[in-house]
Amino acid sequence: MSSARPDRRVQRTIQLLHEALLALIQEKGFEALTVQDILDRADLGRATFYAHFDNKEDLLLSGFEHLRASLREHQRRALASHTGSDQRLFAFSREIFEHVAAYRNVFRRMMGKPSGALVEQLLHKIMIDLVRDEVRATLPGAAPVSSQNSIVEPVVQFLAGGLFGLLRPWAQGKLRLSVDEVNTLFRKVALPALKSVTRC
Repeated sequence: MSSARPDRRVQRTIQLLHEALLALIQEKGFEALTVQDILDRADLGRATFYAHFDNKEDLLLSGFEHLRASLREHQRRALASHTGSDQRLFAFSREIFEHVAAYRNVFRRMMGKPSGALVEQLLHKIMIDLVRDEVRATLPGAAPVSSQNSIVEPVVQFLAGGLFGLLRPWAQGKLRLSVDEVNTLFRKVALPALKSVTRC
C-alpha cells in the first residue's frame, strides 16, 4: 500500500513538468525556453527535474511514450476483438488524430523548427511500428520483415506514409476536417489498400 504513494508522487511531478512544458511551448516556442523556465512554471527544483530527465528534449520525448503505450493497447484490444474486420483494422488511427487535435497549438508552434522535426520523426516512427503490427496481423503467413520476399515492409511504409502525409497538413490547418472526417478519409484509403494486398 505504502509503495504506491511514491509512484503517485512521481506521476504528479512528471505531469506538472509536462504541463509546464506544453504551456511554455505555446507561449515562447520550444527552442527559446530553458529548463529553469519549466521549473519556475512547475514550481519544482532542479534536483527533482534531473532525477527524471536529462534535459528539456528528454522531457519532450517522454510525453510520446505514454501516447505510444496507449495506441498499442488500443490496437491490441481491437485486433483481439471479435467484431467485423473493418472495425478492428487501424482502430488506433482515430486516437492519433484526437491527440494531434488536442495539442494542435503546440504542434503548430514547433513546426518548421528543429524541435518540430524531432517530434515529426518520432510520430512517424510510432505510426510505422503500429502499422507494421497491423499489417503482420492481417497478412496470413507473412514472411519475417528481414525476408527478401516479404511484402510486409513496402506495405507498411506505404500505409504509414499515407497516414503521416494526411496528419501533417491536417495539423497545420490546411485540411479543414473534423477528427471523424479526417479519420474516415484515412480509413477509406487504407482499408482497401491493405485488403488488396491480402488477395495477392
